[in-house]
Amino acid sequence: MEKLINILEELNPSVDYNTCENLVDGRYLDSLTILSLISEIEDCFGIQIPTVEIIPENFNSAKKIWQLISRLQEEE
Repeated sequence: MEKLINILEELNPSVDYNTCENLVDGRYLDSLTILSLISEIEDCFGIQIPTVEIIPENFNSAKKIWQLISRLQEEE
């Protein structure tokens, strides 16, 4: 989870990722930032995020993103 927080902080350091629950809905992460985030996650965690998983519910909080990463790692 710490690696994920570091990635998020590099993309937008003005957000408290430990408590924010509306990263997409609150527009802290826009579409271009999400694409950069996905690329960083795939490189860092050795997973592929399928297009069907790129939905606001999976990216609205660091916790939700971490759950997605963990689930995809288990599936590989």
